[in-house]
Amino acid sequence: MPLNPIAQAMLAHMNANPIDWASITPQQFRAMSAGMEQPADPSDAITHEDVDADGVPVRIYRRQEVQGPEPVLLFLHGGGYIACGISSHERLCSRLARRAECAIVSVDYRLAPEHVFPAAVDDALTALRWLGEHGEKHGLDTGRIAVGGDSAGGSLATVAAIRARDEGGPIIRHQLLFYPGTDLTGETESERLYSDGYFLDSDFSAMCLDAYLPNAADRAHSWASPLLTRDLSNLPPATILTAECDPLRDEGRAYADRLRDDGVVVRYKDFPGVFHGFVSMFGVLPDADEAIEDAAGELRRAFAKVPA
Repeated sequence: MPLNPIAQAMLAHMNANPIDWASITPQQFRAMSAGMEQPADPSDAITHEDVDADGVPVRIYRRQEVQGPEPVLLFLHGGGYIACGISSHERLCSRLARRAECAIVSVDYRLAPEHVFPAAVDDALTALRWLGEHGEKHGLDTGRIAVGGDSAGGSLATVAAIRARDEGGPIIRHQLLFYPGTDLTGETESERLYSDGYFLDSDFSAMCLDAYLPNAADRAHSWASPLLTRDLSNLPPATILTAECDPLRDEGRAYADRLRDDGVVVRYKDFPGVFHGFVSMFGVLPDADEAIEDAAGELRRAFAKVPA
């Protein structure tokens, strides 16, 4: 189906002043995106604490009224591996903390091109291990950890889950992946359909990948393309949410299928008529509010479940 009317209007506004991706650097885009950040909604009533997680900056979000330990989502932000950070996703993390009734640990991993692959992957695992070892000191229930993220952050989250499985933990309850990138080696139908004019343009993606993965051979590494991981069994249950009009749609769907094929419980949902990044547009785009409620419900159920 085509874009829904609200999404179409939002996209038309974004496309009114197109960016010539060939004329700017990743650092210039990073500065541009920083100028568009929105603060958290005060009604979510979230406090935050900045912490050093063994060399990786993180921000812990907690609901103001909560005193005791609470379950926690380790969140990896999107931004094409070159932009965004804790502040860009503060609004989304605050809303998820409120709706999912959990704490959020948002990770400020290193960005390209200053730090190329696998720097972001390693930072994600370092933060996860820190959370498992030291989270209790910050009011976090380290027996109830989930990992999640959007776009590039979704890829980092699922790779962190794979590495935790293979490299000694910690144990993870759930994966929450918003339109993750999972395969950098080929072209899908959704990439062909939505590569131009749907927010995540192919020229922008090429700039990001050239910055993050200057060695093209690394794109086939399973830490860059988790869909290529040989064995996805014994991973945490996953919630994967994609957007219909998104170049990454088919990668998210394919990853959901691979997880199921390897015996992992997956809930996959594609939101019709919206584009990449839509979840951050809650309060304006109703589909985003629906997606957040959906994701939050899955997290609450995962945290409430008694481990086998």
